[in-house]
Amino acid sequence: MRDTRAFWEARGCMEVETPALVPVPGMEVHLHAFRSRFEPHLGRGEGRDLWLRTSPELAIKRLLVGGAGSVFEIARVWRNGEVSPRHAPEFTMLEVYLEGAGMEGLMDAVEDYLRAVLPPRVAHAGVETDLSLPFERVSVAEAFARAGVDVLASVDPATAEGDGAALAAAARAAGLAVPAGLGWEDLFFHLMLEHVEPCLGRGRGSFLTHWPAPQAALARRDPADPRAALRFEVFAAGLELGNAFDELRDAAEQRARFARDVAEREALHGEGWGVDEDFLAALDAGMPAVSGIAMGFDRLAMLAAGVPSLDGVRWLGAWPYPGA
Repeated sequence: MRDTRAFWEARGCMEVETPALVPVPGMEVHLHAFRSRFEPHLGRGEGRDLWLRTSPELAIKRLLVGGAGSVFEIARVWRNGEVSPRHAPEFTMLEVYLEGAGMEGLMDAVEDYLRAVLPPRVAHAGVETDLSLPFERVSVAEAFARAGVDVLASVDPATAEGDGAALAAAARAAGLAVPAGLGWEDLFFHLMLEHVEPCLGRGRGSFLTHWPAPQAALARRDPADPRAALRFEVFAAGLELGNAFDELRDAAEQRARFARDVAEREALHGEGWGVDEDFLAALDAGMPAVSGIAMGFDRLAMLAAGVPSLDGVRWLGAWPYPGA
């Protein structure tokens, strides 16, 4: 943590602290949050449901609109149901936002940061990475092409929606096994886990860039190809360490994406939370051009310590998981 603070402060970033108990914990469809109930003292006023945040992202971006400039936060976050040697329901997240850096500039900074806080060689589950070597930068389209699949051909450039049947046909034509009954998103991640991620962060670090537009989340779409979004993930020792966006600043497009997210969450899980209106109001006021990344800080500590699971870097609150 000392090295992290020194690194980002030396690059002009201010450390911030945002609320952990919030009306909207995050907008990711497949994340489950912890609900809490606020009851006013002595019954003065009405109670309300609140949530422990799954990320500080929405709050930090409101600070960016307010003129905070480049910032970072070492934030405690909560995600219900996530338990494995590399996941815990309570963990620490490092979020960094750089004004004017663009996606390439943020990748440069992240690469330097990992070299600053980790040993020259890191390993996990038998996979080693030499961090002194330049990181590879490969697009999702290029990574899928190595497996013989044109993934962007299954994305509608007008609607940014994926065609599951088209992606399944492309995968079968490449000789890949395709489970029955999967929609575009589930099939995309099946192919990612089976044929793309096992090749990343081995030998040297990897940036997986330009994700398909249906996976844009809060990222801008690529002006050069609307089928893709300006998003990247970073990998070392076979582990995904962070997820980054060249941030979307169009409030109308973000509102439409959030509405789809809320509808999908209700269809999948039956309940949840609505749209963060305060965040959208901030976007309406105008957010500066900024790129941001969220990194699993516990995973960084795990690699730095050379231990096989998060239990090796957690003082208390170890969570049982299958095979532990």
